[in-house]
Amino acid sequence: MKDKFYKYILQLQDTITSKLEDIDGVAKFQEDLWNRPEGGGGRTRVIENGAVFEKGGVNISAVHGALPESMQNYFGVKDADFFACGLSLVLHPKSPMVPTVHANWRYFEMYDKNGKIVDQWFGGGQDLTPYYLFEEDATHFHSVCKKACDQHNPEFYPRYKKKCDDYFWNTHRKEARGIGGLFFDYCKADGDMGMNDWYNFVSEVGDSFLDAYIPIVTKRKDLDYSKAQRDWQEIRRGRYVEFNLVHDKGTLFGLKTNGRIESILMSLPPHVQWRYDHHPEKGSDEERLIYVLQHPKEWV
Repeated sequence: MKDKFYKYILQLQDTITSKLEDIDGVAKFQEDLWNRPEGGGGRTRVIENGAVFEKGGVNISAVHGALPESMQNYFGVKDADFFACGLSLVLHPKSPMVPTVHANWRYFEMYDKNGKIVDQWFGGGQDLTPYYLFEEDATHFHSVCKKACDQHNPEFYPRYKKKCDDYFWNTHRKEARGIGGLFFDYCKADGDMGMNDWYNFVSEVGDSFLDAYIPIVTKRKDLDYSKAQRDWQEIRRGRYVEFNLVHDKGTLFGLKTNGRIESILMSLPPHVQWRYDHHPEKGSDEERLIYVLQHPKEWV
């Protein structure tokens, strides 16, 4: 399974980066191959200063070795080895009219001292973070997510949509990071789904990503925007950074397993503002966004 999924994310990375370069029209992805001293490595691809994308990364990694003590305590195991691979992407567009997007699809195995698999699971999802709310964009993104889920189980979309709303919640701000999407973790074999079934589901979601995001980018990338709207984008990016550094499990896992710091922190945008006690004007588009972030809604 680990070989099968790793081959899949290698191909998916090529597909996604090629399409994003076409959409941008100016910038190209810079590729960085890296090795992890304890075992494994990855292929980082970063795009910067493009016509559409100010900064973005589409990274894959496959790491293995002894499970660090901090992670042993987290999983409640002793002397375990692990293998983890996944594709993680974040795209920060230049225009505040185009939403930031994040996606991740991953696979994990844990072994006993004899090298036998004692646990394995899939995880992942995709979510949208707009700066200005176009409701039809949110509906489109969620509709694609729901269609991918419905191919496998009609209960998956409402379940993983709620998990996404719960997970990407900036507790200290009492607001969501964005307008959600899907989030699933610890997807293990059970009476209904074998590991091959979970592979088919996760790869279906991964394959749906470009359909969910690219039509939104195409529709919004050439809209005019003001300096004030760009400032608002940078203020909201600050909330994005706060979530990733304070709450995000993927960031914490990477830091605790001696992952490559440049790849882990590629999710951080290049231009951000933190203004003291900032509040948008009453009745503004900015305030309308905040209301939706504080009151997650059903989009489809």
